[in-house]
Amino acid sequence: MSDAMEGETERETGVKKARHKGKHDKPKPWDDDPNIDHWKIENFDPSWNESGMLEVSSFSTLFPQYRGKKYLKTPLSFLKYLQQVWPAVTQALKGHGVKCELNLVEGNMVVSTTRKTRDPYIIMKARDLIRLLSRSVPAPQALKILNDEMQCDIIKIGSLIRNKERFVKRRQHLIGPNSSTLKAIEILTGCYVLVQACHHGNTVAAMGSFKGLKQVRKIVEDCIQNIQHPIYHIKTLLMKRELAKNPALATENWDRFLPKFKKKNVQTKKVKSKEKKPYTPFPPPQPPSKIDLQLESGEYFLSDQMKSAKKWQQKQEKQAEKAAENKRKRETAFVPPKETSKSVSEPAKTKDDQSEVAAMAMSLKVILFLHYCMCWRKDTLP
Repeated sequence: MSDAMEGETERETGVKKARHKGKHDKPKPWDDDPNIDHWKIENFDPSWNESGMLEVSSFSTLFPQYRGKKYLKTPLSFLKYLQQVWPAVTQALKGHGVKCELNLVEGNMVVSTTRKTRDPYIIMKARDLIRLLSRSVPAPQALKILNDEMQCDIIKIGSLIRNKERFVKRRQHLIGPNSSTLKAIEILTGCYVLVQACHHGNTVAAMGSFKGLKQVRKIVEDCIQNIQHPIYHIKTLLMKRELAKNPALATENWDRFLPKFKKKNVQTKKVKSKEKKPYTPFPPPQPPSKIDLQLESGEYFLSDQMKSAKKWQQKQEKQAEKAAENKRKRETAFVPPKETSKSVSEPAKTKDDQSEVAAMAMSLKVILFLHYCMCWRKDTLP
C-alpha cells in the first residue's frame, strides 16, 4: 500500500526517490551532517556494557617453528625475553579484564576473557598482541595495539613466490641498505613495520592506522611479486604528501601530478620450437651395428695380420698428415710480408731527388771546366 502511494507521489511530483535494498536502510538525518566525523574511532566506555561478557572467548598462538634449534625448540634467549616482559603484558591486559597465560613447555601464549571484561572487542586486540609478540615485535611497541586507534596487519609473503633465492633478494629490497627503505616507508605511512629477515621469516608485521596499513600491504606485495620496486612507491607517497599541503587541490584528482612508472621488460632468449615430424606408426630404422659395418666394408673377413697391417697403414697416413701440417705452420714464420703499395707522395719525392742529382752533376761539370781552363792557361803562357 505504501509502495503504491509512493509511486503516485513520484508521478505527481516527477521526482524519483532513491531506492534502498534493506527494509531499515533509510537515510538518517546525521548522514550528511558536516560536523560529524564518521571515521573517528571513539574510546570504549565501560558504562556501555556494565553486565560484562556472557561467554568466555580465548585465543592461543604458538611460537614460530623457525625460532627453534632444528625447528623443534625455542631458543633460550627468546624465552628469557618473554619471561622478562610477561609481567608488563599481564598488567596491561589486567586493566582491560583479560587473562593471559604463557606456557613455556608447549610453547604457546593464551589470552581469554573474564567476568571483569567489558569491551567485547578487547579480546581481538589481545589476540593481535600475542601474535605480534610471537613475531619478535618488542613488547613496548606491541602493547600499543591495545589502543582503539591502533590496528595491526600480518602480511604473509612466503607463499607469494616459490624460488627461495628470488624471495630473499626481493625481501632485502624491501628492507634496503641499512634499513633505509624500511624507515622511509614507516615515515611516509605512519606505521611501524617489522620484516623478519631471518632464514625462515615469511611474514611482515605492521602497526598503524587503516589507511597506512593499506599502503604498507600494497608496497610489500608489489615488491615480493616484482610488480614495482618500493622506491617508486616512496616517490609517489612523497608527492601525495606535498599535494596534501595545498588546500586548493583537496577536491581535485591527483593522477595528473603523480609519476607513472613503466616496467621495463627484460628480453629473454627465445626458445626454439622443434618442428613436429609427421606421425608414423612404424618405429625408426635400427642403426647398423659395428659388425654390420665391417661386413659392408669387407673387413670382417680379413685375417688378424691384415687387420693390424691396415691399422698400421692408417696410423702412418695420419702421422704424415700431421707432420706436413706442422711443417707448414713452421714455414709460415719465414714467409716475408707483402710489400705495401707505394703512397701518392713517393713519385713527387723521386722527381725532387732526380732534380737535385742533376743540379749537383751540372755544378761538378762547371767546376771541372773551370779547372781545365786554368790548367790550359798555365801551359800556354811563356
